[in-house]
Amino acid sequence: QVQVVESGGGLVQAGASLRSSCLASGRTFSPYVMGWFRQVPGKERGFVAATRWNGGSTYYADSVKGRSTISRDNAKNTVYLQMNSLKPEDTAVYYCAASRTLLPRASSAYEYWGQGTQVTVSS
Repeated sequence: QVQVVESGGGLVQAGASLRSSCLASGRTFSPYVMGWFRQVPGKERGFVAATRWNGGSTYYADSVKGRSTISRDNAKNTVYLQMNSLKPEDTAVYYCAASRTLLPRASSAYEYWGQGTQVTVSS
């Protein structure tokens, strides 16, 4: 059984920074990609960022590119999403997920999902 748990969301003002964490665990946990997605009520879950678990490429949505960084600490089985210059439109529930495929931007490719963490950016 693989478990994914997010933390670090919260309420911030526009322009602030926030770092969310994602702890993944499981006896046979060996993903190819870890990703972050976000969702607001009434809309589909959208891709934010992803990283290959064993190093190499990172991927970003255009809406966050240049002000977000995804990183990982394999020893801690943890992935981080650092977001800077936050905007009210970044308000959403942020989900972390693990995938054993190399389709980092497709939510359907992810098998294991966390419960989500709320990020609210006030104007």
